[in-house]
Amino acid sequence: MIARRALLALAALAPTGAPTAAGAQPARPRFYAKGTKQRAVRFGGSDGATLAGTLLLPIWSELEKVPGVVLVGGSGPTDRDGNNTLIPDRIDLLKQIAQLLAEAGIASLRYDKRGIGASTSKPHGSIAELERFFSWENFVGDVVAAQAELVKHDEIKSYATALLGHSEGGLLVLAAAPTITKNPPHGMVLVATPGRKLDEILRAQIGRGAPNLVAPADRAIAAIEATGHVPADLPRELGALFPPYAGPFLQRLLAFDPAQALAASRLPCLVLQGAGDRQVVPMEDVQPLIDALGKRDAPGEAVVIPAASHNLKLAQWPTDAGFAGPIAPAAAAKLTSWMKQLLGA
Repeated sequence: MIARRALLALAALAPTGAPTAAGAQPARPRFYAKGTKQRAVRFGGSDGATLAGTLLLPIWSELEKVPGVVLVGGSGPTDRDGNNTLIPDRIDLLKQIAQLLAEAGIASLRYDKRGIGASTSKPHGSIAELERFFSWENFVGDVVAAQAELVKHDEIKSYATALLGHSEGGLLVLAAAPTITKNPPHGMVLVATPGRKLDEILRAQIGRGAPNLVAPADRAIAAIEATGHVPADLPRELGALFPPYAGPFLQRLLAFDPAQALAASRLPCLVLQGAGDRQVVPMEDVQPLIDALGKRDAPGEAVVIPAASHNLKLAQWPTDAGFAGPIAPAAAAKLTSWMKQLLGA
């Protein structure tokens, strides 16, 4: 955990319920709550897309309503489980988080991003059609649609929900949360989410891994900011960072200031970061979010997990990317305890 400039203001979030005559909370027969069940869901996303996902419920939901969380995946072709088709390892981060939450009495909805898995496939038409399909507004709208889908299910307490975003998913959560006016979320978790603007993050990442590509990357960023389109003559190595159809999306993302968005939010927030993250680097990339928490009078906490990777997995050696394996125990414990206190599970 980190001490500097972190906020510990969760006392106001203690769960409430109907007390017994003696003032104590009634005990649940927790023996019934062991186990989970899941439901395949399909729902309308932004701009006519259909999103496919999984609602994972604790068995306890058969007897009474439970809190719920929408899980939002990171950048690239990421499916509902948190796996990316560009990475050969099976990551399963979102699937593992869903299981952790269900075991703690909290349901979750996770979904395949647009263009991935069982959600609407990407169009095979013009660049303009692809640019519209993969726009920033559509990805933000998909988070809003997922929140609306979550609270439709009878098992969910519509007054006890939250959003959790991983990496770029945390940026989408920050953008979507203030736009949800009907059954809004009551808190958010930002996992491995950058606090600096994207241009700074990209330049730092490229500078660490491929210094010879910094100049063409700077040219791409400048062109996208000015025109909303990706230049056609970039080095092949930059293709994954700057797909030809991603211009409008990247233009909006480059202009988005996550620290400013967090400072303006009134939602309780947990910033959860791995100390071994090689993509969103502590404390350089995370400190702006911690500073933003300090500017608010809303509850918030920032926690850095020793030796944990970008995907909250324990890195076994200095160059280990930490894709595979279970979530680091300290990260799992913090996430479940914070969510239980926030949502009254």
